[in-house]
Amino acid sequence: MRKLETYKRLILLALSGIGLLIYVAIFYIFWKTNFAPSITTLTGVKYYYRADLLEVGFYGLILFFLSRMYGGMRIGYLKNAEVVFSQVFATLASNVLMYAELSIMAKKLFILDMFLLMTGIQIVVTIIWNNVAYWIYKSIFPPRKMLLVHGERSIESILNKFSGRKDKYDIVKCLEISHGVEYLREEIARGYESGEYNAVVLWDISTEDRNQLFKYCYGKSIRVYTMPKITDVIVLGAEELHLFDTPILLTREYSLTMEQCFAKRLVDIICSAVLLIITSPIMLITAIAIKLYDGGPVLYKQVRCTQHQREFKIMKFRSMRTDAEKDGVARLATKNDDRITPIGKFIRKVRIDELPQLINIFKGDMSFIGPRPERPEIIAQYMEIMPEFAFRTKVKAGLAGYAQVYGKYNTTPYDKLKLDLTYIENYSFWLDIQLMLLTLKILFWPDSTEGVENEQITALKEDMKRNKEED
Repeated sequence: MRKLETYKRLILLALSGIGLLIYVAIFYIFWKTNFAPSITTLTGVKYYYRADLLEVGFYGLILFFLSRMYGGMRIGYLKNAEVVFSQVFATLASNVLMYAELSIMAKKLFILDMFLLMTGIQIVVTIIWNNVAYWIYKSIFPPRKMLLVHGERSIESILNKFSGRKDKYDIVKCLEISHGVEYLREEIARGYESGEYNAVVLWDISTEDRNQLFKYCYGKSIRVYTMPKITDVIVLGAEELHLFDTPILLTREYSLTMEQCFAKRLVDIICSAVLLIITSPIMLITAIAIKLYDGGPVLYKQVRCTQHQREFKIMKFRSMRTDAEKDGVARLATKNDDRITPIGKFIRKVRIDELPQLINIFKGDMSFIGPRPERPEIIAQYMEIMPEFAFRTKVKAGLAGYAQVYGKYNTTPYDKLKLDLTYIENYSFWLDIQLMLLTLKILFWPDSTEGVENEQITALKEDMKRNKEED
């Protein structure tokens, strides 16, 4: 197992590479037998082998870039279903771009039937090959056996998350930090040498204990998985400086530079204006449907907080009954929430209910990318237990964000905070572009729209009320 780890990346790269070569080969066959001859017939331009190589190479680069970005090449790292979905999505996106290019070359909309046939074949091959690759991966790399070292708090939640990836992780033993660092060191050494487990998970323990165990494992070349604390996430985005021969990490007092703010605002204005024009027919149909259903208001306005906790009224298409919060209590939607209307279920599923927020973005209340804005009363609830939740408001609120791309609707506030801080402390213009493109994928991935559990209070579990994260 240890020897195989050396070649793990190479094996995964080979499995992903074979898949990409198959998809490109399918495009090449259709290019030679149909696409190129059709363009020649329409325009009179003939394509020779150099042009063939250029076109196929261009398609391969687009497919590689999108597959890598959306996760289609992450065999073994993501769930198999998500890898298949990601690769299908990347293939569809690549084919849409290539169809646009071929239409430009043909000087008219390109013939669609053969293009759809090629896409269908690629999707079938994607499903088959990714399942084969996943089986090969599982055969070579069995689940990693791990020791979980945890604090006094309940570990049910994290165990459930690890159990959701039984193909990748296997928690064989759990030990509480109260056993003492010395005992845990001996246990880690014994278990690692005997092969009982080959990795350690340090979960929700004090910084002092974590540092001692982390250094010990690092010195013994034992793999470690660590739950980062808020300060760890902030430090990850720090700038590295050197004072003579002493390294220094700098965390600046501002989140975005003036140039970054200008570029971000310019993109927001241009993109929101364009999208408002493009989606206006969809918004009109949605507004009519909501009005005809129960005669209530079309838009739902709610006070939310943006940068520096400044309040503004966010706009959405109404998806719940008009009396959804008649008791005055603020709460998030739950699974199978009976307050949601039939039309509301549909527009929430396809995210049409979010479209009016383009107006908020154009006005400057929000940005396309940033932490999702919360209601003032909900922020107050979170800050009673977690004052650091206010860190999310160091930048303007967003239509979508890091926490929406890499988390879920029912991700806990503490985890959402860490995800949002990762975005804030690692901000770049290109990160915004990447997150915009990744948002297209999560619009169609069901996990991202899952409601909170009934026993959760605004996505905050009861046990978080009894315990305060030690940072």
